[in-house]
Amino acid sequence: MKTENFKVGILGLGPIGLTLAVHFKNAGCEVAVCDIDKKKLDLIRNGGIELVGKLNKSVYLKHVYSSVPELLEHKFDILISAVKAYHVDSVLDQIEAAYQDLYLLIAQNGIDIKVKYTSHFSESRIFRMIVNYAGNLQAPNVVNITFFNPPNYIGSVNDSSEDMAKYLADILTSQNLETKCVNSFKIAEEAWIKTILNAALSPLCAISGHTMKEAMSNPGTLEIVEQIIIEAMEVAKKEDIIFQQNFIKLCLRYLNSAGNHFPSLAVDLMNKRETEIDYMNGKIVEYGRKFYIKTPINLVFTNLVKAVTQMNLSKNHSKD
Repeated sequence: MKTENFKVGILGLGPIGLTLAVHFKNAGCEVAVCDIDKKKLDLIRNGGIELVGKLNKSVYLKHVYSSVPELLEHKFDILISAVKAYHVDSVLDQIEAAYQDLYLLIAQNGIDIKVKYTSHFSESRIFRMIVNYAGNLQAPNVVNITFFNPPNYIGSVNDSSEDMAKYLADILTSQNLETKCVNSFKIAEEAWIKTILNAALSPLCAISGHTMKEAMSNPGTLEIVEQIIIEAMEVAKKEDIIFQQNFIKLCLRYLNSAGNHFPSLAVDLMNKRETEIDYMNGKIVEYGRKFYIKTPINLVFTNLVKAVTQMNLSKNHSKD
């Protein structure tokens, strides 16, 4: 299929969704996007989307929507979900009510996130993407890409739609966003690895107020990062995740390249929003309990983030 005939819908316009929108559009695809932030949507309509930092690109989009039903009036070749994990249930209910016969690409972090999707749609229609770039919003429609450690990975969750997975990977790679098509076992492995990387720094930065660079530069916080990784590895091994030699050192090298910015979980906590802690450190704790493995550091950060989130949401509710 020629890219100019390929239609892509994107739900959620944080750094992940905005970056994918730019690359699919630059490849020639028809791209429609959706977000609930109307200020952001107005800026995109008037000024397009811009990537700065490690990636410098921009696009203008014609199809910009503020609701899922509006977006779904298009008949997509693939719909990409880049919303926060805690919004997935409401989004899936709306998609399922509209139609079932579409391909879905999950572009989200976290362990077991695919379970939410497979409870609504056939596994043969679902793909998973593991993203290895990150950044912060410099403006609602401008992403400062602070690092990209290629490749990204895309795979069919049950290996039944490899051709489509390869096509998606090739489109992104053609725009210098290197992405590999891999099988479902590799995707599951990379999901665990990416979750461990996120769990190692995200709650620490959220609670301490350190940027990723600051946390990695401080000997005390660096020691905590390493211990989180060690706990998570012990749990993941019980799920038959195989780690390469020197995995801890490789994780620390990866995180050292993350840049002087806050991870998305920290940004959410600072802005008094819900976080995705349940799908990061919370999942490590959950699987630890399943296998009778103690994960005290992950437990501490999970419960601290949840306690602060509950307090913030209560204060927000009382103001309303």
